[in-house]
Amino acid sequence: MVAHFGTRLRKGAMTTAVAAAAVAALSASQAPGVTTDGQGRQTTGADAESTPDGNGDGSATGNSPYYTDLPPLNTPVPAPTIGTPAATGEAEAGIPATVLDAYKKAADSLSASKPGCNLPWELLAAIGKVESGQARGGNVDAAGTTITPILGPVLNGNGFANIGDTDGGAYDGDSTYDRAVGPMQFIPSTWEWAGEDGNGDGKKDPNNIYDAALAAGNYLCRFSWDLSDQADLNSAILSYNNSTEYLNTVLSWLEYYRKGTHEVPDGTGTLPSNRSDGSDGATTSPSPSPSPSTPSTPSTPSTPAPTPPKPSPPAGGGTTTPSPTPPGPTLPTTPTPTETVDHLEDAGTGTLTATAGGTFGEQVAVRTETKAGKAVAKVRVRFTIVGDTTDATFTGGETVATVVTDSVGTATAPALVAGEKTGDFIVRTTVVGRTLTGLDYTASVTARQADTLVRTSDTALTCVPGGEFADQVEVKATYNGAVADKVAATATLIKSADDATENDKGPYFKDADGNTVRTLSDLTTDADGLLKLPKLYADDTIGTFLLRITTTGGATLTVELTVAAAATPEPEPTTTA
Repeated sequence: MVAHFGTRLRKGAMTTAVAAAAVAALSASQAPGVTTDGQGRQTTGADAESTPDGNGDGSATGNSPYYTDLPPLNTPVPAPTIGTPAATGEAEAGIPATVLDAYKKAADSLSASKPGCNLPWELLAAIGKVESGQARGGNVDAAGTTITPILGPVLNGNGFANIGDTDGGAYDGDSTYDRAVGPMQFIPSTWEWAGEDGNGDGKKDPNNIYDAALAAGNYLCRFSWDLSDQADLNSAILSYNNSTEYLNTVLSWLEYYRKGTHEVPDGTGTLPSNRSDGSDGATTSPSPSPSPSTPSTPSTPSTPAPTPPKPSPPAGGGTTTPSPTPPGPTLPTTPTPTETVDHLEDAGTGTLTATAGGTFGEQVAVRTETKAGKAVAKVRVRFTIVGDTTDATFTGGETVATVVTDSVGTATAPALVAGEKTGDFIVRTTVVGRTLTGLDYTASVTARQADTLVRTSDTALTCVPGGEFADQVEVKATYNGAVADKVAATATLIKSADDATENDKGPYFKDADGNTVRTLSDLTTDADGLLKLPKLYADDTIGTFLLRITTTGGATLTVELTVAAAATPEPEPTTTA
């Protein structure tokens, strides 16, 4: 792999500092609702803040370190001619081919599934640059999977968030603590619910740039954010990594990429070198400990440390054995609130029912408790809508919500909003950062319904034998006096008021092939609660007939139809002279 180091202005340069200050001013001036704490971290609500015990579940990365390199101040120009050395700006504007393809495909997918988000692919590129240097300069295979795993530092609380293992080491290879994983640096607990299959191979792999880019796009489009709005854009970026400097750095790269980029071969992208934790970020995977039976390969020798002077012999000769330095006192470790939780208890959740398209009247509420039953505050609880059999969401359109318990240990999920799919589904509650047994709640969605049907016209419905009715039947459905939209209905020409079986004579509808039909199912009222039936026809049978319309919820209306021969005009009397 060809890697280009040191091809840009350093963070400390005056011109770069001016650019950073300008972006900081822009984001600060256009981000209402953002507050900054003493450490420079910002909170915008909606999952942007990390938990008091540092478990970091409020961000995609667990607030892991990132690259702080800023783009050059000169505007990108078209790709340099092959064989000609690239200038600094040209090199920085080059994005590895597979990585660039993944960003664009993710943005295209989001433009279809969440058009209101207005996600630019350049934002994914900006975050990918800051998180991993575009997958370490495009160090990916043909399928988009990183050739060498990209792992953030161990999140053990030593200078970083303290996030105990949540995946059994499945993603990050660490069964004690979590680490951010892959080109977009997701922590395992976030990938668990945010992961996507971006390349259609049936897997959700945080090490694959197609999967990771689509997951990042969906993550940034949470809470109905519109990323064309500066305040929403700031909130989305801060939710990814809750830091003022991170926001400003991403915005800098976003602006730079919007001015122009070009594709470069995989493995030839420029690599950043400045990290927010002071490291160079070069270690991409855990270093295995050498086997006791296999001597380790010596590394490049460095300047040897000076040999400490030997102690002077004691007076009178002899030798001395230096006394071992006594170990320092072991300080007690105070458990975090999350570590003290023993179980979840229901906190008064009522019956969860709603009509399709409506909002549930009750919200799921749980309480975190110690083994002794004492409530635990400041613990992050995750609420997840389980399964693919429902299209219900929480307010904001998401299927996962994370809430911090209040002073009495209670976490209340956002309101549930029913989709159009009816039936039962599960809302699962778990404690973030623990493997405790969660609580499951069953929620039910019933079909939309109406309790009243009325005709929109009082015109008599008449027809001659073998003819067609001049007027079509139109009705309006209501429920508790309000418009009943999208309600299922059935229309049947019945034998009599006491016999609701389908008639075999009299008026009828026609299907698409012109065949006689006397029952219409799968009808639905429109947004105004209106239902207009197709044209009616009459056979040669005269008489009075009945059309019965019924809806979900029990609304029923019977309409009278008359088939009669046309009246014969009476002859005018003959006058005799």
